[in-house]
Amino acid sequence: MKYTPQALIAEVTHRCPLHCVYCSNPLEMQHRSGELATSDWISIFNQAAAMGVLQLHLTGGEPMARADILDLVSAGRKADLYLNLITSGVGLDEARLDALIAAGLDHIQLSFQDVEESEANEFAGTRAHALKVRLAEIIRKRRIGFTINIVVHRRNLARLDEMIGFAERSGAQRLEIANVQYYGWALRNRDALLPTRDQLRRCVQTLEAAQERLKGRLRIEFVLPDYYAKYPKPCMNGWGRQLMLIDPAGRVLPCHAAGVIPGIQFANVREQSLRWIWEESPAFARFRGEDWMPEPCRSCERRERDFGGCRCQAFLLTGDDKATDPVCTLAPAHGIVEEVVQRVNAGREGASQSGWVYRIDPPMSRAAQPPPVPAPLPS
Repeated sequence: MKYTPQALIAEVTHRCPLHCVYCSNPLEMQHRSGELATSDWISIFNQAAAMGVLQLHLTGGEPMARADILDLVSAGRKADLYLNLITSGVGLDEARLDALIAAGLDHIQLSFQDVEESEANEFAGTRAHALKVRLAEIIRKRRIGFTINIVVHRRNLARLDEMIGFAERSGAQRLEIANVQYYGWALRNRDALLPTRDQLRRCVQTLEAAQERLKGRLRIEFVLPDYYAKYPKPCMNGWGRQLMLIDPAGRVLPCHAAGVIPGIQFANVREQSLRWIWEESPAFARFRGEDWMPEPCRSCERRERDFGGCRCQAFLLTGDDKATDPVCTLAPAHGIVEEVVQRVNAGREGASQSGWVYRIDPPMSRAAQPPPVPAPLPS
């Protein structure tokens, strides 16, 4: 079967002024000295457009840390791609925003850690909240698509009503309430971040009421925490089926976390064409189709909807990248997730307010050792 990529996620840098406790970027991030040059990215955008890609998401790290961000936006526009900037807002001011819009930027997604300044700054590991609020006021006066993204977790879900009210006043067209997904630094802080069942129940009630009240004015989307789902999410709509991600050094991956899986050699755009990587590289073919699937996925009627769940999460939780995602209630290893959920709901979380493990940007000033890889499941 031939797959056509629809979107390219361009991690143009791993540099970032924030140090979020739930950052999903790799624990071992790419150094600035290894970043692709402007000319490399321009070539990539043109190759992607020729393959049928429609959307370009410029992200990081913080994409505004790139001195050539205007050139990158202009190149994406010349390639006739829909351009979305995913940003913390740090490094973006009124003049730079106007220049980006003039260069062809279609949409901006601005991230918030909370609506209370002290808490937002704590979760971000730096004082950035006031700047974000001012920037939202600037964006609302421009003719550009505007999404506010707020990452939620046990420590801030009590302020969900205030978050929705803030987004309503901001002039954004879309609000994404995204529960933390447990990769990277979020996995290290999982026991302090995973919400309780009661929190989640109240959250869903609040969101459903807000969606009805704001219909036609503010589109609200909600990303459920995996650990409470009955079935796994269709991660990236299937490995290598619709999306591809390029990291700052040029590695092409099916998703942001794929590098955690050992033994997979991801091709680099400095050495191979983007088309060859997408269509022929072993890494992208690894989990396409159904031949790789174990039971119960292989016989499950949902296998073309959730594709066995997330390969990265399966590996992080079981040590086996081919295992059924343990968040699935049908998975043989679902007990791993049940144990975490029970522990959190019993109030036996393993991290405290003062015990955050913060993301550190390259070059790292202190050790950042990944969590231990769990042993494979017994056969």
